[in-house]
Order: sequence, then C-alpha cells, then structure tokens
Amino acid sequence: MSNKSSKIFRRNRSLGYVSNQVPALIRYIQRRKDNIITTCIGRSFQVYTSNKFRLLHVSNIHPDDITCMANDRQHVYTAADKTIFAWRQGKHINHTYKGHTKNVHLMLPFRQHLIAIDGDNVMKVWDINTEEVYLEIPFSKEDFLITAIAHPPTYINKIILGSQSGELKLWNLRENRLVYTFAGFGSKVTCITPAPAIDVAAIGHKDGTTVLLNLKFDEVLMQFKQDWGPVNGISFRTDGQPIMVTTSTHGNAVFWNLEEKKVSNQMKVHETSVTTTICFPNEPLLLTTSPDNSMKLWLFDAPDGSARLLRIRSGHQAPPLCIRYHGNKGESILSSGEDSSLRVFSTVSETLNKSMGKASYNREKSKKRGHLQTDILTMPPIKEFTTEVTREEEWDNIAAIHSGIIQTTTWSFHKGKMGTHRLVPRQFHSKIRKDFTAETTCVVLTHCGNFVIIGYSSGHVERFNIQSGIHRASYGAPDTAHKKPVRGVACDNLNQFIVSGCSEGLLKFWSFKGNVKEPNKIIKLPDGVTLMRSHRESAMVCVAMENYDMYVVDSDTKVIVRKFKGHTSKINDVTFSPDSRWLLSASMDSTIKVWDIPSSYMIDHFKVERPCVSLTMSPTGDFLATAHVNFLGIFLWSNKMLFNHISLRSINPYDEAPYVDLPSSVVDEVSLETAIEELNVDSEEGEAIDLNYESPSQLSKDMITMSGVAESRWQNLLDLDIIKKRNKPKAAPKAPKQAPFFLPTVAGIDLKFDVSGATAEDENSKMLIPSNFNNLTTLAKLLEDTITTGIYTNCVEYLKKLGPSMIDFEIKSLHPIGGGSYKSMTQFLKTISYMLSTNCDFELSQAYLSVFLKSHGTSLVDRIEILEALKEVEEEQKKSWEILEKSFLYGLGVVSALRNYVI
Repeated sequence: MSNKSSKIFRRNRSLGYVSNQVPALIRYIQRRKDNIITTCIGRSFQVYTSNKFRLLHVSNIHPDDITCMANDRQHVYTAADKTIFAWRQGKHINHTYKGHTKNVHLMLPFRQHLIAIDGDNVMKVWDINTEEVYLEIPFSKEDFLITAIAHPPTYINKIILGSQSGELKLWNLRENRLVYTFAGFGSKVTCITPAPAIDVAAIGHKDGTTVLLNLKFDEVLMQFKQDWGPVNGISFRTDGQPIMVTTSTHGNAVFWNLEEKKVSNQMKVHETSVTTTICFPNEPLLLTTSPDNSMKLWLFDAPDGSARLLRIRSGHQAPPLCIRYHGNKGESILSSGEDSSLRVFSTVSETLNKSMGKASYNREKSKKRGHLQTDILTMPPIKEFTTEVTREEEWDNIAAIHSGIIQTTTWSFHKGKMGTHRLVPRQFHSKIRKDFTAETTCVVLTHCGNFVIIGYSSGHVERFNIQSGIHRASYGAPDTAHKKPVRGVACDNLNQFIVSGCSEGLLKFWSFKGNVKEPNKIIKLPDGVTLMRSHRESAMVCVAMENYDMYVVDSDTKVIVRKFKGHTSKINDVTFSPDSRWLLSASMDSTIKVWDIPSSYMIDHFKVERPCVSLTMSPTGDFLATAHVNFLGIFLWSNKMLFNHISLRSINPYDEAPYVDLPSSVVDEVSLETAIEELNVDSEEGEAIDLNYESPSQLSKDMITMSGVAESRWQNLLDLDIIKKRNKPKAAPKAPKQAPFFLPTVAGIDLKFDVSGATAEDENSKMLIPSNFNNLTTLAKLLEDTITTGIYTNCVEYLKKLGPSMIDFEIKSLHPIGGGSYKSMTQFLKTISYMLSTNCDFELSQAYLSVFLKSHGTSLVDRIEILEALKEVEEEQKKSWEILEKSFLYGLGVVSALRNYVI
C-alpha cells in the first residue's frame, strides 16, 4: 500500500455531474436506431442515449479540463492540455494530435481532416489517419481573431470563419487561399450554423442579432434581434416546420418563424447561459445544455409551436451544503445545495436520480409563473436537514433549515416534493415578533418520525409535530433553553430525552415529555459548541468545539467518554460509522480524519483539494460520501476494509496528511497513458483470428498459478505417517541384506553402490575412495548445486516427478542427522522462496514447506543462515497470500453486491 493514500478509503466515483460550459454533441447510431448525446463534465465526457437519457459510459480522465469537443461518424474529438484526442466508440483513444502551443477552443471535422484553432489564433488542419499537419495558417489577432467556424454544405473544400470584429472569411483549404471576405455587421460573431437551404448560413452576434446570409451573393435574406443578450446557439428544425431556434446567455430560447419573419414563441429553458442548441434531424426535438449542470430535451407538440420539457437530467446548479444517506440499504443520498434545491442521488443507477424541486415560499405561485420569469419566491439555501424512514409513506419525513430565516420547511421523500408546513414558533410570528435577527441553526427528527426538534440562534429549543405542523413544546419556557445560540440538538431512539448544546459551551439534557422547563443535567465544556451529531443505536453524541476539539458523550450515563484533538481549523461536519466504532470528521484545513472510538486513536487521515463541507457514511459501511467547496458533485469513497485485510495503527493527529485526488466520474479510473498504449492494439472487424492459440503457463505475474500436478502427489504429504500406519502389512517385512556402512548406496529397488564420486590412486589399484563421506540424496545434491548456479528449476522439476513417499523421504533426509547438510536445508528454503516469488506452483510450495517445517521445525533455530532464509520465505509467503486473499475478498464483495441489487 502506498504511503501517499488513505489507509481505509479509496476513490470510487463522483455523482451529480451532467454538463458544463462546453457544448454537447449528438450523433445518430444506426445500430441503436437512436441519437447518442455526448456531454462534457470537466476532465472527462459522458455518453447518453436520447431515448431515455440513460448513461452509457464515461470516458477516461484527460490530463486537464476539456476545452472543446467535436465528432464525426467515426470519432469523438476532445481537446485538453494543448492536445487533441480522437476517441473510438467514446472509450478508446484511436489518435492523438500534438503540436498546438495553446489550448484549442474550436474544432471542425472536415472529411478526412480535422480543423483546430488554438489560443494563438493559429488554424491547423490535421490528417486524421496519419496524425500529421496537412495545413497551418496563422492569423493576426488584431486583424482577424477567429471566434466561430463552420462548413457550408455543397461548398467543397471550403470553410467559413467568423471573427471578433464581425468580419467573415470564406477559405479554400485545398488551395490554401482566401475565396471571399464578408464585411460583417460590426459585432462579434458568436456562432455560425448552415441553414437547410443551399448557400444560406445563420450568423449569430454578440449584440443579439441573427443574420441569415446568402453566401453566394453576399446578400442578407433576413435579420432578427433578440432581447436576451448574445446569441449562443442557432439551430433549424428539419421536420417540416420553418422554425429557427436561437438561445442566449440568459437562458432564454426564441423560436423564429422564417416564413412570417417574426417570433413564433419564446421561453426560458435554463437558469444560466445556454451552451448547446441542437434540433434533432427530422424530429420535433430540441436538445439544450447549460453550465447550470443540466441537460434538457424539448418536444415541439403545442398548437402555438412552443415546446414542452420531455426529458431532463440535472444535478446541483450550485455546490451542495449538506448530504445524508437515506434508508437502510445505502442506495440513496439526499443532498441540499446553494441553489435551494433538495435532490436524491442514487448510488446504483443515474436513472434513479430525482429532484424534489427548489424551496419556495409559495409553491403554487412558483408553478404559475410565466415561461420568461425568474422565480422570486425561492427560499434561501438549505444549510442542514434531517431525515427518517419511519412513516415516510404517510407524511413528510424530512425537515430542513435555511440560511438567515426562521422558517423550517418539511419535505416528503416518498412523494418527492416539498411539503406544505412552515414550522415557526409562536414568539416569531409576524404579529408579535421582536427579534428579527434570529434564525434556525440546527434540527433533528425523532426516530419515530413524529416530532422535529429545532434550535434557534436566540437560544430557543422547540418541538413540533411534523405531521400536522403544530407546536408541541418549548424547552426552558418561559425563558429560553440557552442564553447563547443553539448549535446542536440530538434525541435518543425511545424519545426519553434530548440533548442541546450552545456556543457558550453548555451541554444540557432535557426530558422529552416530562419537565421541559429545567434540564436534567448540565455539562460545562471548555469552549463553545459548533455542531453536534449523534449515533442513536449506541447512544453516543459527538460535540465539535470552536477550538477544533471533539468530545464523545455517552448520553445514557451523561459523561464524556472520549476527547479527540488534531484538527487545525473549523470542523465542518462529523459522522459515525454504522457500527459506531469510527468517528469521521471534516475540517476547513481540507483534511478528513478517522478516529477509532474504542482505542481513542486516530487511525487514518488524508487531505483533499478543497475542504469537505459535509460527509456521511453508508448504513452498510461500504461507502463514504463527501461534498466539497465549489464542487457541484458528490464524491464516493469505497471502504477498503470490506475487501482487504488492513492492519490499522495509531497515527499522530498533527502529522501531515497525505494528499489524495478527488474521485472522478469513472468507477475504475484508467489513466490516459494506459489508454494511449492501446493504440497499437486495434480490434477492427474482419481481423484474422488465430485458431491455434495456446494459453500460456501463467497469464499474469500478478496472479497465483497452480501447478496442475495430480492432487495425490502432494495433498496427503502431512498425513503420510497416518496413511502408512493404516496400510501397514500384517506380517513384518523381511530386512534386506545390509550394505557396508562406509559405502553410499543409490536409491532404488535394486541394491547398488554409488561409485560415481570414487577416484583411484592408480590404474592398477582396486580400492575405491569417495571424494566426500556425505550420504547426500539426489535432491540434496541438486540443492547444493544451486549454491553456484542459482538455478532452482531443476530442484522443482525433480520434486514434481516424485511420489508422496519419496518427497517425504527426500525432505527428511536434508538434515545432517539424515545424511544431508545445513547448506542443502538453506537452499531448500531458497527454492521455496523462488517458487513463491514466481507465483507458480502455489499449492506445491505450500505442501513442501509444510513437510519441511513439520520435520525440521525444532532444529532450525540454531542456525543463523537458515533463520535468514526463513525470513525470506515469510516475506514471499505474505505477498502471495495477499494476492490470493485480495482476489477472494474481491470476488466475495462482487457476489455480495450482486445479491443485494438483484430485484
């Protein structure tokens, strides 16, 4: 494991990203009989079907943010970090084009060429197949700064360029010459779209003017001007209706009737600038995307020619402020953002995502507002909410508090919309209200789903019935529960008591239904409380302090049981793990720390790009979800403890935390370098298939490979003594004739003397004198040969040929008492290390090692060289078992996940 990563959590993926400022693309797929949509989400792009907006796949990560996209029938082209990538099927990089000195902001596929314009105002024409520059034309930024490009149909080898000054040029790329210069209309050209009519192009300008220009005669056919700012996009309906659509930077779309030369209709399609405006070919459909993180498909079916929303895929328009898992399965995450909306993100499929809408002072009036009006009844952002699954199908089960106001809103997860109640205490009603600066600060919903307890900056703690919205109790009445702002409230599972904490540092325990005027107990803390989070099953409450410390209070015994110190900045959020063993905290110092409650130590921490503002852990313990400053998405981190055995140790909380990148939209992130390496492996249709392919002996060095030797040769090695005792003959065998003690013998059925090592003093002498007096077996000799050669394959192959009894005899004979030597024993252990290091013959190495340790285990501690060899075996054994264990646990995790998600 790398030291520069989290010990417990691993990057998984991000949720909630749909589109950004880069225009989307569409392309018709004959095989699917559907248009597919490609949207940019930063450093990668996503591919959807237009039929149901189903996400097909996400591209690999680019080295930098994508600045421009284009496509043709074969490839999707993306520009990032001064480089252009050509993707085949949206998954594999087929070509890479390098050579631009600045980022590319305009691209146009042009038959077998690709036209690209970079920040230096240089136009390069690339040959798509050879990846070579076919033509390079530098333009002066002062005279002609290119802002738009298009290819008029039927104009062979010609493109039209728009400029900052409004001037247009028609250029012949094959002859590399300027064909014609159009004077323009004195305003920056923002977009150029060829019209369905021949020789006609629509030119959009920064001043809101759209000009239909006849390119052949340089004649203005029509001219329109919209009142909603610059023209961002132009598109034409081709389903038989003479409608031109223009969109603006204010989120409005205008439908122009070209026959009557007037506005047919207009509507607000997005909250911010519209970056994509595409009418589907021969269909009454309009696709729009926006930097507000949404993609919409509009259908023209109204009698007046207007469009209605057919499909939408969206995320938060502004960064999330609070996220919480909902339910016991860990499949849904509730998220509230600075856009005042409450959304549900599914961790299973993006098609299950939904929006509950924006918080509104009057939802009925918000629904009745006009198509061009901005909703002025939107409430401030939801800074915190609480949710329970009990009774969620009967009444509202979510309570949310908003920044700067006194109202608490209710929501229904089952109905997927905002409720009708606005919970306000009587003392803050408009007629008798005196404190106009008070606001809601904290909220909690009881486990039964009937009551919501709210804390206020004025020190009040109130209880409401969430079903009826009726006020039920005021804690500390007639006075306030606290003299300072209430920063946190918590409640137990059985509604016996509640806990409230304030910025004065007082923690008060109140009876839920009994005496609500006086607290049962007060705990004085050394500093002010910033927030409180509870784990009801274990009755623990975490209190975060203004001095960046955290206290864990046992609400049953009403005592402080743990204190954690280590953060160096304000604590933004805290959560417990499902089993209440871990406490996870996020701070403005951009760190996320994991504290082990039983041991009171910090066991993990890591630092991210931007501070985490909210975090929550799945009820099943498999994911940690985080939301960060200025990021629109929710980031998932998988718990490695569920798949690997990890040894956790205490860490100094003040040590520097390792930096970890935030998760991307890709579940299994593949580096761009790896994708580029795939260029040499082309799987085109019609490629010849090798029918004589033979599987290699080992597929990968990162995998464990078995030997394939029959199980009868190694499985019963440890039980060989029992088997021999069971198979012992009734009659005792006759002892063979013993050989002289000083002559070595050769193993076998017949009695033979080993005279291979004998040397004669002279040719006439009949005396045989051996070179050494060690009675070494064949295995021992092979092992001693490895001292000089270092080749262990001969020993392994020899052992593979032997039966169980002979293997047992050879290993037991390695000891000097059995006729062997300590050298041969050391080399045997090195042979085992070699087998383990290659990840081959895994079961044989385990069996041989077991027999060796069983036979010689007690006599190995006296020899230093054997102990060192044993340490090497231990290290290799650990590596092999980690590979095997990781594969087993991964397989079990996949099976468990599939079992949970099977409908």
